[in-house]
Amino acid sequence: MSRGGHSGSLRVGVTDLGRGQPRPIRVLLVDDSLVARTVLARLLESRPEFEIAGAAPTADQAIHFLSSHDIDIVVLDVEMPGKDGLTALPEILEASNGAHVLVVSSAAEAGASATVRALTLGATDTLLKPTAGNFAGEFSHKFIDALLRIGHSNRQAHRPDRRAPDASPRPVVVTPIIALQPVRSGKISCLAIGASTGGLHALSAFLRRLTPGFRAPILITQHLPPPFMPYFAAQLRDIAGRPTSVAADGTPLVPGEMLVAPGEGHIRLARSGSRIVVRIDPAPAPSRCMPSVDPMFEAMAEIFGGEGVGVVLTGMGRDGTLGAETMVAAGAEILAQDLATSVVWGMPGSVAQAGLASLVMSPEDLARHVCHRNAGGAWT
Repeated sequence: MSRGGHSGSLRVGVTDLGRGQPRPIRVLLVDDSLVARTVLARLLESRPEFEIAGAAPTADQAIHFLSSHDIDIVVLDVEMPGKDGLTALPEILEASNGAHVLVVSSAAEAGASATVRALTLGATDTLLKPTAGNFAGEFSHKFIDALLRIGHSNRQAHRPDRRAPDASPRPVVVTPIIALQPVRSGKISCLAIGASTGGLHALSAFLRRLTPGFRAPILITQHLPPPFMPYFAAQLRDIAGRPTSVAADGTPLVPGEMLVAPGEGHIRLARSGSRIVVRIDPAPAPSRCMPSVDPMFEAMAEIFGGEGVGVVLTGMGRDGTLGAETMVAAGAEILAQDLATSVVWGMPGSVAQAGLASLVMSPEDLARHVCHRNAGGAWT
């Protein structure tokens, strides 16, 4: 192992795995502690599955490194001088050309606000960093397992090739292949939003643009494990300035309030007298996501028809596409985040390329459309 330069950068060579063998998973370590960088590197250097492509003591140096190197996984600390890891996370994802981010931090306890924020900003996973001297044993096994699981996942589907010399700007490449649905008008009785990787940033941008005059109930499905949902709901409440809670079976839809799908079930809807209430569905969804956007959209189509609006924000995979088909068939409107502002253009890209969206725009512009349409028929 060699330690390079005054910046604390560290490079480790790897054994050639030979032709026909998978190339090593390329890892960038980002931590202001030289001890942490060194110990994490030692956990990986004897493993032929990994190549430590570099190490950086600050977020800005990591972003600069990523602009010219292909990395598979960024191991990122949260508490660093200057730009902290969470503040830098969107920039790191953009600069990394599609790499996954594993947050390893003493702030990454289960349910902690930093953990929820990291996952919703686009981190693939988080791991609690042990105190000094306790990196061996249980932590080392969890660390290696997490990197192998993340590294073996398919990221090529959402990773453009920076080496392609004739690559056009992303919006130009995508726009011509999208056939849009007609833009809808009229009353909005309910708004349903689906998001995954990078969701908190996109949701924040969208919700902050909704005017106080938008009073329709809002349903939100974000891919997160159950323990994180109460913290996620609290963050959305602070961002949007609207009453927000985790949906439970029988929770009524209330004008001006937001409901978040619980981690152990999907949002469905039913009529109960004069009210519309939530039904939590724990059955597996076709997307295999829990919670899934598809059942929520299907419920929107059944209950609200053309007065429902579905929004698909950044996220990996195709969750939401089947439900969006049902909504469009019922006369509802589907809006999708554009490629340029998405952390991963999987979910919104699938909806857009299937010809189901009326608009493909930034979250802010989608919110402006919702407010403009709402002005013609507010929730009563």
